[in-house]
Amino acid sequence: MLRAIVIDDIESVRKDNIAVIKTHCSNISIIGQADSVASGIDLINQLSPDLVFLDIEMPDGNGFDLLKKLKVINFKVIFVTGYEDFAIKAFRFSAIDYLLKPLNPTDLKEAVQKAEEAINKEVFDVKLQNLFANLERPKYLQKLILKTADRIYSVNIQDIVNCESDKNYTTFYFINAPRLVVSTNLKEYEILLTPYNFFRSHQSHLINMAYFDHFIRTDGGNTIIMKNKTAIPLSVRKKEEFMELLEDL
Repeated sequence: MLRAIVIDDIESVRKDNIAVIKTHCSNISIIGQADSVASGIDLINQLSPDLVFLDIEMPDGNGFDLLKKLKVINFKVIFVTGYEDFAIKAFRFSAIDYLLKPLNPTDLKEAVQKAEEAINKEVFDVKLQNLFANLERPKYLQKLILKTADRIYSVNIQDIVNCESDKNYTTFYFINAPRLVVSTNLKEYEILLTPYNFFRSHQSHLINMAYFDHFIRTDGGNTIIMKNKTAIPLSVRKKEEFMELLEDL
């Protein structure tokens, strides 16, 4: 059983969130609630919860301020927000869960399950520091959290040359670093990275257009050559989109 608290400045929202949590998450016990950064810090220090549902915007600061003011974070956090904005992208890059208001039961159960399965505090600390850094960086300097079988990495997205999928695994190749293999499918990274000048050239390949070098047309198929000399296949159905993209480079 996870001992949880809910922090949100609007009483009606807290009540609604607690009702949804109690209805759909039998493994959670709500042990307290708070309505501000200050009262949230006091409640966390007093009750030592396992899990905190944390609102982002509050009258005396935001959820990030609350976490930065704590000496120790020995609990899991699920952010709750009413706004789909830049911060949401930062959450995704940092592999930290968030929920949009009003709470969707399916998303809620998935986020709670991830919190329950989280391997250790150190991993969350890395993710949290990555999130704080991303919120302060411009778009083109965002960092992405990648978790391999035994380590967790924070990588610069501009250092990624290409990604290659193998069923439910994705291999990341970098301009000046060893490759990393993660147990997440390529589709998730396509969604994250496409706005950052990445292109899905093939069912199994996602490339960073910043490292595109040249394009080869042959009878056997079309091939993209990257600046590190890697040859990437270009599928027939993606060729027209790719050629249009080249005109904008």
